[in-house]
Amino acid sequence: MKKILLAFLVMSAYAFAQDDPMAIKTVGFNSEFAYKMLDQNQDLRKVNILLDEKMKGTVKNNRLIIGTSLISIFDYQHSNTDSKFAYLMRMPTASNQIGKDVTEAVIHSFQLSATAMVNSWLCMHAELLYNPEQSFGTGTITDLERNQIQLRKGFVVFGDLSRFPLYGALGKMDAPFGQMGSVSPFTNSSMWHAFGGLGYGAQLGFKKWGLHAKFMAVQGGSQFRAMNMIVGDNTAVPSKLNNFVADLNYSFPLLTDVSLLIGGSYLRGSAYCQDFPITHFSTPTQNNPAYTYYGTLNIKNYLILKGGFAKTTKVCEGTHNPTPPLDVFEASKVSSLELGAKCNLNQSKKLKYTLSAEFSNVITGPEGAPWERQNQLVFGFQMLFNNSSKLFFEAFRTDGYVPFNFISGSEPNAPFPAGTTHSVSDANSMGIVLGS
Repeated sequence: MKKILLAFLVMSAYAFAQDDPMAIKTVGFNSEFAYKMLDQNQDLRKVNILLDEKMKGTVKNNRLIIGTSLISIFDYQHSNTDSKFAYLMRMPTASNQIGKDVTEAVIHSFQLSATAMVNSWLCMHAELLYNPEQSFGTGTITDLERNQIQLRKGFVVFGDLSRFPLYGALGKMDAPFGQMGSVSPFTNSSMWHAFGGLGYGAQLGFKKWGLHAKFMAVQGGSQFRAMNMIVGDNTAVPSKLNNFVADLNYSFPLLTDVSLLIGGSYLRGSAYCQDFPITHFSTPTQNNPAYTYYGTLNIKNYLILKGGFAKTTKVCEGTHNPTPPLDVFEASKVSSLELGAKCNLNQSKKLKYTLSAEFSNVITGPEGAPWERQNQLVFGFQMLFNNSSKLFFEAFRTDGYVPFNFISGSEPNAPFPAGTTHSVSDANSMGIVLGS
C-alpha cells in the first residue's frame, strides 16, 4: 500500500509540474469529510458519501485528502456464564475473555486513508486499518498475527451526480445490501455482523428524483465479510465474478422537514452456505441467497427512527448437528432484525449531543437450540466536536452466545467433543464502554 500511495504522489507531482489539468494540486486535510469516510458503524455506503460530498462541493477537484482515525476505549463486562461474552465489538472467544468479569483499556482501531479527487468525474479512496480487537488472527490481542495492518477498503469511483445520475465504482468496498449503519456511537448492530458484506467487485448506480438503484457484481468464493458463492466445480476459488447484490430505495417527503426512506436488497450468495461443521470462509456446499427490507424516518434531523429485517431464502445446513443429542434440532434459516432511534439534542456545528437506543438480533437455530439466537441492546450518548471528533458512552446487554465458527458443534474433539457445542442460549452479558 505504501508503494501505491508513493507512486500516486509521484505521478501527481509530475502532472503538476507539466501543468496537467488532472494534476493533484493540493495535499491536505478535511476532518469532517474524513470522519464520514472512516466512520465504521453509522453510515457504511462510502461510495455514496464520496459522490454526495463531491456534489455538495465539500471536496474540490485536484485534491489529495489525508484522513486518520484512532478509537481508544475502556470497557467493563459481566457475564452470567464463565468466559461467554457475546459482545461482538471484539472477538467473542475464551482466548480474549476469561471468567465472569473483564475490563479493558485498549486501542480498538486505527485508520489511515487517502482520497484523491482527480477531476469532477474520477476519484479514488483507500483505507488502511489496524484492529486487533476484531482481527481474525490467532491468540490474544497482543499476538503478532492480530496486530497487522490491512487495506480495509480501496476503490475507484466514476461519476458526477451534479451532471449525470449514473455512476460506477470498482475495487474492494462494502456491499450495498440493506441498511447496515447503526444509530449507536460505536457499536455495530447484529444486522451488520450477520449480513454486512465487504468484498471485491464492481458497482453501477442510478440516483435521481429520490430514487436510488444499485447493482454490485461480486467476486465469487468467500469474500472478506458476509458473502460466499460456489465457483466452478464446487470450489471457493474466487476466479469468477458470479455473485451479486441488488438494492433499490426511495426517499420522499412526508411533511415539512419530515422524510421517509424505504428500500430492499437481494444478495445471491450469503455466508450461510456451509454444511456441518461451520467454519469462517470455508467452501460452500450450496448457494444461499438473502433478502432484506429497511426504512428510515427523519424528523427535522432531530429524531431519526430506523429499522430493517434480513433473512436467507434457504436453511443453513451447517446449523444442524447430526450427532445425538443435538441432532434433534433441525437446520434453520438465518435472519436478523434491527430497530433503532437517535435524538440529536443540539444542532451546533461545534458541538452536538446525541442520545440513541438500538435493539438488534440474529436468529440461527430453531426454538430451544443452544444456538437459537443472540440479542443485543445498546443505549448510547455521544458528543461530536466540529463534526469530526467524538466522545461516547454506551451501556449494552447481550442475550445468547452464538459465535458463527463451530456454532452448532464440530467433528469429534476438533475442537469440541462430539454432540456438544460452545453456543449457550441462556448466557447473557452486560457492560459499559467509554471511548473517543
